[in-house]
Amino acid sequence: MKHLLLLAGLFIISQTSTAQHGIVFETRTVKSEILKAERKYSIYLPPGYNDTDRSYPVLYLLHGAGDDHTGWVQFGQVQHIADKVIASGSAGPMIIVMPDANTGKRGYFNDIKGDFNYEDFFFKELIPHVEKIYRVRSERRYRAVAGLSMGGGGTVFYSLHRPDMFAAAAPLSAATGNWDPEQYKERMKNQDGLSDSAIEQYYKRHSIEEIISNASEEDLKQIKSIRWYISCGDDDFLYEGNARMHIAFKKNEIPHEYRVKDGAHTWTYWRMELPLVLEFVSKSFMQH
Repeated sequence: MKHLLLLAGLFIISQTSTAQHGIVFETRTVKSEILKAERKYSIYLPPGYNDTDRSYPVLYLLHGAGDDHTGWVQFGQVQHIADKVIASGSAGPMIIVMPDANTGKRGYFNDIKGDFNYEDFFFKELIPHVEKIYRVRSERRYRAVAGLSMGGGGTVFYSLHRPDMFAAAAPLSAATGNWDPEQYKERMKNQDGLSDSAIEQYYKRHSIEEIISNASEEDLKQIKSIRWYISCGDDDFLYEGNARMHIAFKKNEIPHEYRVKDGAHTWTYWRMELPLVLEFVSKSFMQH
């Protein structure tokens, strides 16, 4: 009898422990007609996901250059950090989707020549796929985006291009795009088949200042309604672009939190920031 009671107790402890932890599927795929390929992503499902029929907010968490969809899983310790933050009550349960932007071509944007339109894939195929397969709240108020470096740039421009889609945006050590149109034109002029007009239009679509200055009244209102968290280390080589983004936001009265902390362009910095990002976006999902 004692043996049976011990086994029962261990089973209960095991089940309780499992219920307190989220689940990460490191590699899942979605078929993309736009990119003509299977695209990979990792996904974190919060504790209790399989025990109820509850639907959850979603954070799209973007990796940097040189990594893929597994970066936040392997180096960012997303499962451990998310479990800990949710268990502490600092953030509510959420689904975290980490797409791969380092296969075929590297980057989160549509190609200037139009032959690899990753941004179209993200909005037209990946988000609908996630909302079909998983129990995700599909309203804007329950969707956020964050990322580091190249993924920080994706966070910034996805939010500026489609401010109707996100309640919160948290770029870390962001690659903030192009600030000097002449330098950009000089860099791009050697690409075959590109007209000056095409280069100029692409520059304007990937310039923070141009997007804000040319935004419609409605788009600017939505950009201002996004909860922005901008963070960069004081020893990061991308600090200048992040400082200029902060200044551009201030000049245009776009509310945001801007943090410069001790650190460089490293996983040590991004792991330190991830709990704060999860807490920040979770507050965006709440009723006020």
